[in-house]
Amino acid sequence: MSKRAIVTGGAGFIGSHVADALLAAGHRVLIVDDLSTGRKENLPAAAEFHELDIRSAAAAALVREARVEVLFHHAAQIDVRKSVADPVRDAETNVVGTLNLLEAGRSGALKQVVFASTGGAMYGEQETFPAAEEHPTRPLSPYGVAKLAVERYLYFYHSEYRLDAACLRYANVYGPRQNPHGEAGVVAIFLDRLLAGQPVTINGDGRQTRDYVFVGDVVAANLAALGRPGFSTYNVGTGRETDVVELYRQLAAAVGSDRPAAHGPAKPGEQRRSCISSERIARELGVAPVTSIEQGLRQTAKWFAARAAASR
Repeated sequence: MSKRAIVTGGAGFIGSHVADALLAAGHRVLIVDDLSTGRKENLPAAAEFHELDIRSAAAAALVREARVEVLFHHAAQIDVRKSVADPVRDAETNVVGTLNLLEAGRSGALKQVVFASTGGAMYGEQETFPAAEEHPTRPLSPYGVAKLAVERYLYFYHSEYRLDAACLRYANVYGPRQNPHGEAGVVAIFLDRLLAGQPVTINGDGRQTRDYVFVGDVVAANLAALGRPGFSTYNVGTGRETDVVELYRQLAAAVGSDRPAAHGPAKPGEQRRSCISSERIARELGVAPVTSIEQGLRQTAKWFAARAAASR
């Protein structure tokens, strides 16, 4: 059945892919994005775009008056380092901004929220690998704390107002459209510099690991969660660790570069290992990441190379 859906952050990396998929499935899509990091070029033509800050009264009025049934909530302050430097600003966007939309939806037609949470920052220094959803939540940054707070608020809205909510705890998402500046992820940063012939610096020894999940698999998880009743949390990751040295090796090979990476100082307090299990979402929703790191990096490198060629 067709839904009226709103995608916050829909001009951004992940949100724009989710909007594309919703439109392809026949849903009506409204997009809210303040374009602070999102790009107009990412906006699907068939979506109804509103350039708004999620903290604003205008964004709340849109959610309430447009009678949207589902909120795919991707708008956020996503820089962990900025959250540490200014936790108040982080909470204003990630917590208060979310509550602004939820309160508006409560007096509108909102029935479900699919929330872009975090697996990479949710569990802190892990005790087990890969981490399942039952792993203790011990975020080590205000960004992670804010994401956990929103999950708790969504549980309240479900128990008090029967708002369905699916919290998707993403691993490290990468893929086409990732912004190497405003939405900085190491894959996008490395490709941007490799294709520009600029040196790449790896922090520390490069043996720190992350669980890299392809954006197409994240989109599949969002669509699978649509219509899921109740309150639920799902990891969206591959269960596989890849260290930064190996990541760089594969990306350099994908663009035909033999330039070695330099090594700089390690980031103070950087998490050493992160890896999450998607067994629950596979079992309950019948979907789990299927794109291997090798396949995903090749597809991503191809997109970045085409964009670089077009801009020359």
